[in-house]
Amino acid sequence: MTVSLRVVLDQLVAPTHPDLALASRSLAAALVEATPAGCSVEAIVPQGEFAPVQGVAETRRLPRGRRETAAAWQLGVVAGVGGGMIHSPTLMAPLIRHDRINDNDQTVVTLWDLRAWEAPDELPRASVMWERGMLRRAVRHADAVVVPTHAMAERLESHARLGERVRVIAGAQPDGFGAPSDADARRRDLGVPRAYVVLAGGTGASDGLAAGFRAAAPTAFDVVVIDVPTGEEQAVVALAESSGLDAQRVRARSGLDRGDRAAVLDAAAAFIAPSPRAAWPWRVVEAMALGTPVVAVDSDVHREVVLDGGILVPEAGLEDAVVDALSDGALTGDSGRLRVLAKDRSRAFSWAGAAERVWQVHADL
Repeated sequence: MTVSLRVVLDQLVAPTHPDLALASRSLAAALVEATPAGCSVEAIVPQGEFAPVQGVAETRRLPRGRRETAAAWQLGVVAGVGGGMIHSPTLMAPLIRHDRINDNDQTVVTLWDLRAWEAPDELPRASVMWERGMLRRAVRHADAVVVPTHAMAERLESHARLGERVRVIAGAQPDGFGAPSDADARRRDLGVPRAYVVLAGGTGASDGLAAGFRAAAPTAFDVVVIDVPTGEEQAVVALAESSGLDAQRVRARSGLDRGDRAAVLDAAAAFIAPSPRAAWPWRVVEAMALGTPVVAVDSDVHREVVLDGGILVPEAGLEDAVVDALSDGALTGDSGRLRVLAKDRSRAFSWAGAAERVWQVHADL
């Protein structure tokens, strides 16, 4: 008898965030590769256009689109799903009462950040209410809740009483993440300067851009800001000016695809990570995978993820650390050492490793 691990892949039908969509696809593909004997992987998707993941045994279609499904599941209304082993790379899951002991039904969900609890004013109210509501359902009905770092697991305890049901499984950079063959052309089209450092995020306080701008100001490098929410580009430039950085030195970019992002990160003199947020640091891990030097604020998450793969300093020391890292140029001296350290550290993270941990969690349950 074949045992099926049923993975909720709503992000591949109607993504709410590109990182969640990429993580969902990457994890599903890795789960297929790591499938134990006698097991298979099945996708659960709402109605909509869906590009199947190679190796997934079959697709269970839900009778509603993602928005309707998300609203129904938040209220505990579940139809057309059935039981079995269910794994969700997000909080989107059919969280209802079930019998894990006698029926072997189990549901595991994933939480990538705590912004809805720790910086709710930076998110749409509807998103905050949905995430909080789904975590409340997870407290009642989930057999395990996956978070990407031990630091987040500790902080989650102040928001939800999950006890030993919390599991830590790190995320990873996309498989094969690297500068595309047309990287020079992509950077030219994006208006990227010759010598620059990279920041990521928007004007929310938890993004920490102001500290990053202050750290870059005394250097000879321009600043490229990626992951800027659409419509916030001018606000980001204004924040840079108020932080002491000339607006002419700032390029704010939103909506970069994987190839553009890799092209920008690959040629950067450094990636500055000033956010202390309790969230998986997607861009930090991508920067390290490319061997881009990382200078990060010393937070519990960065301490765990970056470890010895970059420079960790208190926010007050960020400016000096950035200046020191860039003092010998982007490709020589200390920065050359930082590139090696970043690349070495990135090897600790892979979707293959994450998939093995997921299978183990369900086996333990």
